[in-house]
Amino acid sequence: MAFPLPRGITPPEISFLAEMEMVTILPRQRLEGLELLGKEYIKSVFSLLEGLHTSNMMDQGPIEPLLPPRRASLPLWLALLLKRQRRANILPPPWLHPESLSLILEIETQHHEYQHAFSPPPPLPGQPSLRDRGQRPVSMPRYTPDGGRYYPAPPFLPQNVAQDHVPSGEPPSLPFHWLEIGTMLLDAASDDLVDPDQTRRLLKELREVRTAKIRSGVDALDAASTGGGGVALTGVGAMEVGEGRGFIAGVVDGLRKIGASKEQARREQMAEDMANGGYDATQDDDDEMEF
Repeated sequence: MAFPLPRGITPPEISFLAEMEMVTILPRQRLEGLELLGKEYIKSVFSLLEGLHTSNMMDQGPIEPLLPPRRASLPLWLALLLKRQRRANILPPPWLHPESLSLILEIETQHHEYQHAFSPPPPLPGQPSLRDRGQRPVSMPRYTPDGGRYYPAPPFLPQNVAQDHVPSGEPPSLPFHWLEIGTMLLDAASDDLVDPDQTRRLLKELREVRTAKIRSGVDALDAASTGGGGVALTGVGAMEVGEGRGFIAGVVDGLRKIGASKEQARREQMAEDMANGGYDATQDDDDEMEF
């Protein structure tokens, strides 16, 4: 029996992974600490969903006691649970403000440099920021309690925690799980966001603009289908990749079939010409000159 789901990770699974992102909360009441499931559980989940190497996982660790009004960083799924129970408020990340989203939308639509590209994502550990372009990136591994080395990646990077100070001259950027986190916070914690209606509108416009960019890259997909090019996905979010996987795979597969049929027709024509002794129009001209 064939597996009913398409190949690759599905949008519900992407949303599940996004719930592991760390966010900042402001507790309303005192709560005791929690001992979350450790890294062995997270390893098994990622191995099933993405097939990632287990050394890339990190432990969520215990949750310290929540003491109002002291801020705390929690996984998104736990923060949403406390929010629904009215035990905490969620502080939105810097990129989820209308001013930041408006600036990102301006970069996506009006900057000539990003006319066919996506706004730059947050730098990974060891990567230079946009202000430090030209510097050589330096890989910065981290180590687990048992000494294993790994390189952190979303959702195990603090890309969605609240910040009191944003470096001057550093433009806002969308994290890897921007669409999922923005949607979940608007659904469950809209009263904690600044102007949620405008935020929802800007997220919708950003999604439409970026989706149009993905669907407009037919020339790049044509080059990729013949093995001579590729499709740049720098800055594309997890949900955008998951939703566009079917379209991109379908276009590339169709272009590959068209290219294969053209190549087959060309080879058949060459074989037919060789079977006829290389007969072509120049042979008629030579015969007329002999007469």
